[in-house]
Amino acid sequence: MEHSQVLSALGFSTSELTGGTLAVRSPIDGAQIAQVHETPLGDMEKIITRSQAAFASWRALPAPRRGELVRLLGEELRDAKEALGALVTLEAGKITSEGLGEVQEMIDICDFAVGQSRQLYGLTIASERPGHKMSETWHPMGPCGVITAFNFPVAVWSWNTALALICGNPIIWKPSEKTPLTALACQKIFQKALTRFGKDAPKHLLQVVIGGADIGDALVTSRGVPILSATGSTRMGSVVGPKVAARFGRSILELGGNNAMIVAPSADLEMAVRAIVFSAVGTAGQRCTSLRRLIVHSTIKDALVGKLRNAYDSLKIGDPRQEGTLIGPLVDEGALDAMQLALENARSEGARVHGGSKVNEGVPAGCYAAPALVEMPEQSETVKTETFAPILYVMSYETLEEAIALQNDVPQGLSSCIFTLNMREAETFLSALGSDCGIANVNIGPSGAEIGGAFGGEKETGGGRESGSDAWKGYMRRQTSTVNYSAELPLAQGVEFDI
Repeated sequence: MEHSQVLSALGFSTSELTGGTLAVRSPIDGAQIAQVHETPLGDMEKIITRSQAAFASWRALPAPRRGELVRLLGEELRDAKEALGALVTLEAGKITSEGLGEVQEMIDICDFAVGQSRQLYGLTIASERPGHKMSETWHPMGPCGVITAFNFPVAVWSWNTALALICGNPIIWKPSEKTPLTALACQKIFQKALTRFGKDAPKHLLQVVIGGADIGDALVTSRGVPILSATGSTRMGSVVGPKVAARFGRSILELGGNNAMIVAPSADLEMAVRAIVFSAVGTAGQRCTSLRRLIVHSTIKDALVGKLRNAYDSLKIGDPRQEGTLIGPLVDEGALDAMQLALENARSEGARVHGGSKVNEGVPAGCYAAPALVEMPEQSETVKTETFAPILYVMSYETLEEAIALQNDVPQGLSSCIFTLNMREAETFLSALGSDCGIANVNIGPSGAEIGGAFGGEKETGGGRESGSDAWKGYMRRQTSTVNYSAELPLAQGVEFDI
């Protein structure tokens, strides 16, 4: 579809796409596709107040009823999957299957959250005092600010929103300035679900704010926004985290990743090659879970690098909307420049670089680059620094202990994996002696997390958890209660205080 057809299919009017101060360009060809209206900074206090008013009534609704709204949202997303997936491709540059896959993640988290709405379980705790009952319950917290990045412009919002809604919290969403249209499209889809849901839903349950760092800072610093979920760079998190902590708010941080794969001598190399290529070059290396470091046993390194070079040479780079394309554009010129600088730095540290050059022929006018395989003599500072581009650094190892030490010797701690058919190696990698990341896989790459598991990482990745498992607890406050149903007043720990 043409740019205008994609936008028309999602119900955008001319007035929504013109006359604004924020120019939106497609990474596919660099064309300007909209000029959207930014949220005035002076409106943020009013927006937050509206969200607090929505919270006052939404929290009183039973959680299963709140789950019904999320169920309807999932239905609307199913109906809009093709159109929204096409917009993800247009605005973020993902190939068609990845754009559709991102919308499927949204549908999946809605399904998960609907079930979770009937399972916001607390605890009954045995009391040491006779005639007493202790319990632990969970309650809504208030408005949840969600700041998302360009590379997953809709999925990460849905991970937060589906859970926050069933937990009783309204949402204020600030998307990346590079991908505001997908956010505005989701707001339209959400409104359809609200209309079907009926009058139980308050106004301003979801608000989208468009703008730069000043708009984000208004959410980060406001005491009226008790939960702040932010996805982005480690640098961004180092600013956001302390500001939220300073006001005793709760932050859910999903920051940088510098993900590694260990390939052991026993590994199935054909399977490993497929996992490496998808993980390293999918989304043009612009996933937080992209494979960036390959740690290969010295006895198989040359053979594996040879297979990877052949695979890389066969990859189709170009317009992400065309059938067969596997690598689309980088998001902008800045990303391309950062990639070239990282390759220059690697060369100065003794690297052998295969690929990585800018691609000008057979592609639209966007920023396209061939993926790079970079054989490194050691894990240098360049390797330890995440570059959001299709660069894969390759290093060798002799012992598993050495490989795990290399894997862990970076500031980030998001995702990791090992390819091995040796049970001892696999279990060691997953043990307390192994990977220090929030995600650790065996015989599967570092990307492609499923909705059922909590997503997030440690160290400079921020420690936040979103999506499945018990991530819902991040959107609620815990309350411990004791009820005395006896006629006595015994004190805890056997304390006596007679009057």
